[in-house]
Amino acid sequence: MSATRRAAVLGSPIAHSLSPVLHRAAYAELGLEDWAYDGFEVDEAALPGFLETLGPEWAGLSLTMPLKRAVIPLLDEISSTADAVEAVNTVVLTADGRRLGDNTDIPGMVAALRERGVRQVERASVLGAGATASSALAALSRICTGEVTAYVRSQARADEMRGWGERLGVTVRTAAWEDAAAAFEAPLTIATTPAGTTDALAAAVPDRPGTLFDVLYEPWPTALAAAWADRGGAVVGGLDLLVHQAVLQVEQMTGRSPAPLAAMRKAGEVALAAR
Repeated sequence: MSATRRAAVLGSPIAHSLSPVLHRAAYAELGLEDWAYDGFEVDEAALPGFLETLGPEWAGLSLTMPLKRAVIPLLDEISSTADAVEAVNTVVLTADGRRLGDNTDIPGMVAALRERGVRQVERASVLGAGATASSALAALSRICTGEVTAYVRSQARADEMRGWGERLGVTVRTAAWEDAAAAFEAPLTIATTPAGTTDALAAAVPDRPGTLFDVLYEPWPTALAAAWADRGGAVVGGLDLLVHQAVLQVEQMTGRSPAPLAAMRKAGEVALAAR
C-alpha cells in the first residue's frame, strides 16, 4: 500500500539518524499502515527548495543539524519553547498549508529525567557550551531551583552560556573546563559534549554520584557513563532523550496520543546493537 501520509527527518549528514527507526516503530504499534517516514540529506542551502516541494500528504518533519536554526525564517509560527533557544527540531505541516515549528528536545530532556525519578534539583552542572547545552539550560529552567554551573573551554563560550541563562531565567555560573571534575558535586550533571570529550573525567566520578545525563547514544556507554554506573549513580542516556523527543514528535504529527514509548525505545536499542 502506498503511503497517504508522510513525514521525514532532514539534516546533513543524515545516514546515522535513528529517527526513521523510532517513528516507523511508532506507526507500526499505532496501526498507521498508510504512514511513511524517511530520511533526506538536506543542507541549509537546499532547505527552502525542499520545503516548497512538499504536498498535502506531508504531516511533519524532524530536523537535525544544521537546520534547527536555518528553518525558522521559513516557518509561519514557532512555539515559545523553540523561540527560547532559537532552535526548531519539529515542523508540523497543517491541512491549510501552514508550517508550525516546535522544539521537543527540551520537554524530551525533562521527560527523560522524570522517567528516572529526577523531578527537581537544587543545583546542576552542564559540561559544554554548544547548541545542546542551551537546550539543557532550558530544561533546567523547569526543574532546577538554584544555580547551574557550566564548564567551558573559552571566555566566549562562558559569555554565551551566561547570556542563555539570562534569556532563560537560569542563574548560570561558569567555570574552566580544567575544573570539570567539580561538576560531579552537583546532584545532576548534564554532559553535552561530543564523543570522547569527557572520557578523561571518568576517573573523577565520586563514590556516591548523583544523576548523570549524557546526551550521547553512540558509542554507548561512554567512559563517563560506565564509570558513573559502576559507582551506583543514576544514568540517563542519549537514547532516552532521542526516544522521548520523538514520542512528542509522533504525537504532534499524527494526532495520536500517547505514542508507544516502550516500542520506540526497543526499536532504537535493536538498531544500535546492530551497528
